[in-house]
Amino acid sequence: MLDNSTANDFSIQFWGVRDGISTPGKDTVRYGGNTSCVELRLGDTRLIFDAGSGLRVLGNCLLRHMPVEAHIFFSNCHWDRLQGFPFFTPAFIPINHFHLYGAATLQGESMQQRLSGQMLPPNFPVPIQVMGSKLEFHAIEPEHKLLLGEATIESTYLVRASYRSIAYRINWQGQSVVYATAPHAYEEDQALAKLLSRANTLVLAAPPLSDHPFEVIEDRWHSRLNLAKQAEVKSLVFSSYSPDYDDQLLDRLEKSIQASFPTASLAREGMVVPVI
Repeated sequence: MLDNSTANDFSIQFWGVRDGISTPGKDTVRYGGNTSCVELRLGDTRLIFDAGSGLRVLGNCLLRHMPVEAHIFFSNCHWDRLQGFPFFTPAFIPINHFHLYGAATLQGESMQQRLSGQMLPPNFPVPIQVMGSKLEFHAIEPEHKLLLGEATIESTYLVRASYRSIAYRINWQGQSVVYATAPHAYEEDQALAKLLSRANTLVLAAPPLSDHPFEVIEDRWHSRLNLAKQAEVKSLVFSSYSPDYDDQLLDRLEKSIQASFPTASLAREGMVVPVI
């Protein structure tokens, strides 16, 4: 947790790096087993992307910094992006304030309905109405810009047909981060190319893990690496690993991609990346 940030700091911290399901155990100790949750600090402004099980860990750290105001953005409404929200302790404390952003599902359900639904019996014993903090819900319209103080948030759909998944670009003081971690495959189009273009830091999803030789898996990572090269981003961080990626395999893949793209890295829980 960043306790000593200044008004000019722009940084990323990873609290959950898994896709699908939490993966605790001896094989994931170094990279981590919590599902997706990423915190951005823009001076005094706190943005949170996705509410996987890593949000519980972040929430416990935020208890030392109350009152808290933060903006939580959802890539999509799959369970691994929402499951940490019922365990987000600061949301139960009245002095805190959270803004929540997400797009409606293809079936027309809002993010508020999806978060509320997962906390109803028999799924969960405590309804969202028990959360004592101020919760403000905002519908995201991709391709439109959102202004938060000095920051500009741009977004576009990564997936449109089978379900809706959103990528975000955060611009602040001449620097930018793109968070695009939800899809199994990227549908390359003009909107996505524009969103990624020349970002300071790009956070991408790792390719799904398949039962193939290492060389085939490696090729799929390098294929995804081409997105960053074509967009001319300064640095790249892979995250959202399939549950079966173990530490040893991720170590091998990191060495491979760094040989081709030296400013690339693989996210580990707790890792802080300055945006420069």
